Amino acid sequence: MSDARVDRETVRAEEIAAEQRYLNVLYGKLDDLRAETTQRLKDTLRDSGGPPQARTERDISTRMYTDKLTQLSAVEHGMCFGRLDLDGGETFHVGRLGLFDEDNEYEPLLLDWRAPAARPFYLATAAARDDVQRRRHLKTSWRKVLDYEDEILDLDAAEQGSDLGLAGEATLLARLDARRTGEMQDIVSTIQAEQDRIIRAGMNGVLVVQGGPGTGKTAVALHRAAYLLYTFREQLSKRGVLVVGPNPTFLRYIGQVLPSLGETGVLLSTVGSLYPGIVATGTESARTAEIKGRQSMTDVLTAAVRDRQQVPRDGVEVTFDREPLHLRRKDATAARTRARRTRRPHNLARRVFQDEMFRALTLQVADRLGRELLDRRDLDEINTELRAEPAVTAALDELWPEMGPQVLLDELLSSPDRLATATAKPLDDDERDALLRPAGTPWTPADVPLLDELAELLGEDDAQQRADRERQEREELAYAQGVLHIMEQDEEIADEERLRVSDVLDAELLAERFRTSSDLTAAERAAEDRTWTFGHVIVDEAQELSEMAWRVLMRRCPSRSMTLVGDVAQTGAPAGARSWDEVLSPYVQDRWNLAELTVNYRTPTEIMDVAAEVLSDMDTDLEPPQSVRSTGNLPWAQQISREDLVSELPHAVSDELAEVPEGRLAVLMPPDLLAEIGPGLAEALPDAVIGTRSDDLESPAVLLTIDEAKGLEFDAVLLVQPEEVFAASDRGLNDLYVALTRATQRLGIVHSGDLPATLARSFE
Repeated sequence: MSDARVDRETVRAEEIAAEQRYLNVLYGKLDDLRAETTQRLKDTLRDSGGPPQARTERDISTRMYTDKLTQLSAVEHGMCFGRLDLDGGETFHVGRLGLFDEDNEYEPLLLDWRAPAARPFYLATAAARDDVQRRRHLKTSWRKVLDYEDEILDLDAAEQGSDLGLAGEATLLARLDARRTGEMQDIVSTIQAEQDRIIRAGMNGVLVVQGGPGTGKTAVALHRAAYLLYTFREQLSKRGVLVVGPNPTFLRYIGQVLPSLGETGVLLSTVGSLYPGIVATGTESARTAEIKGRQSMTDVLTAAVRDRQQVPRDGVEVTFDREPLHLRRKDATAARTRARRTRRPHNLARRVFQDEMFRALTLQVADRLGRELLDRRDLDEINTELRAEPAVTAALDELWPEMGPQVLLDELLSSPDRLATATAKPLDDDERDALLRPAGTPWTPADVPLLDELAELLGEDDAQQRADRERQEREELAYAQGVLHIMEQDEEIADEERLRVSDVLDAELLAERFRTSSDLTAAERAAEDRTWTFGHVIVDEAQELSEMAWRVLMRRCPSRSMTLVGDVAQTGAPAGARSWDEVLSPYVQDRWNLAELTVNYRTPTEIMDVAAEVLSDMDTDLEPPQSVRSTGNLPWAQQISREDLVSELPHAVSDELAEVPEGRLAVLMPPDLLAEIGPGLAEALPDAVIGTRSDDLESPAVLLTIDEAKGLEFDAVLLVQPEEVFAASDRGLNDLYVALTRATQRLGIVHSGDLPATLARSFE
């Protein structure tokens, strides 16, 4: 071994040892913070008594210390991942959270990756160093330093990485080549410049992130959520951040990313989970879902509501005070017109309708008794008696019933007559037949936007709840005034403390503290409240959402502070978007910004070449993203007869699993085929499961539809029957494009018929 090589290895060992000593200091600080926070939490929990103010402060402190402990635990692995050496001689380490030396004027020990001072770690280049001499990427395993990679940002130095300008190229490629685990990993240590610019973009307005397969769209979206919560903590902690994904499998896949970044106050949801109390587990045809997703369904639902606002054809007779009383058509028509003109939601306008009808009925009774003999007090008494008469109220309820969204939608979709009346204009007979289903059918994800729309159209007559709430607030204010009076009169309170109480805490503020003390975060409260509006909304796979789903999300974010992430070339849903302008123009016109991700970190060149052929046949001007790596594994295709799929596929799956030991394989196929052969295939392969349970993605092999695989990634993909995927819908090319770009290492195709022409070109 040459002396030069020995010297290099000695220097490297010394550098690793130095980094290990510093890492020990950081973890010692982390342990101290955990111990201190744990003790404070224990002390807080022991204090179970005291006046309401003390209990309120205890609840707030409990939540604060619990959240702090969660954050400190989440950053244990990979807490420190980099170092910046600057021109002035300063050295800063970068990690998942900020740590400071309280004994040395709060000098930073570790920069939070979201802090402005840490940004050069992601943006500095040889051409624009930003005072950075060296950028070091640390490779650690829990609390041990294993290795490092240095980048000397000097124009006179040797070549600095690839022509794509990758920061920490060796570290990045090592991460990309690592086996999948069934859970998405954060990219905080390898964020690239184009990703960083999007992550740190301002919070106001709508930002659209268009990116092809493997460009890190999802990772960017989640890191953006963490960055916004760090930078705009005060605003967002009150309203929360909503992250919307395409399906529950996807949410499970990304579920650990934000906790690993120290953030737990984010609500992860699908559109189908945004209606409290509804679990949308039902299934339906793609055509039915597409019809439900149309904007024209608002007209259908409006008509369905108006259909419940009736007038009697020939009048209705009821008995009051042993005499007949008539609900006349002309009175009901006038009352309905008056109620509709208020433009209030159905259940709120109902009160106007009833007031008008009771007024008309009161005059009927008065005419029978002799109206000229009655004064205003007599009329009021008659009105009150009418409102207490069950027969009268039941008859009026028939004309204008109080309705809930679930009851109304279930009755609408299960009644041919009601559906025909409501859909007379927007839908034809075939479309109405597609919507019809038996009463009590489980809700589907496409039903949720309809329920949300109906909730807006129907409203909730909460007059009694408001009255109860106002009474409770008056009682709380009176109680708070009494508490403050006692505190001010307490002779044991020192003068300076009495001054603080009277100057800083008034009765209204104290009452507000009583009301807001809760163990729920903003995200948890939002999950229980349909009318909650979020501080920021992030939508992944945004191109898949229907027009009705967009109405739901825009109601959740009236400020239009949104990040929309997707790729219109991967739109698979029939009701999905064909362009971003089509999606956004009804809400913000052209007032939205577009950012593009152009580098493919996931899909190797060999696979992307096949996918690019599919993209070229689509009606789009999008260019395929440029892959950063190749694996040498050429995609393959094998033809098997339809009858032999069940017997031959297990061999193909076993062969692919052998090529990715300890990796993850996805077998993707059309839904009908999965239902047909999936159970037999899973039984024949002890390492394979059908992707329906929460831990399925951790299995060596998982059987999924392409829709279920959207947004996920695997070491290897086996695509079965692409010809059926292509022919299944007018967006078959989009589905093929999605399926081909889920793999990080290997791609195989098994088919019975002829390959679609767009694929055949790659396997000639």
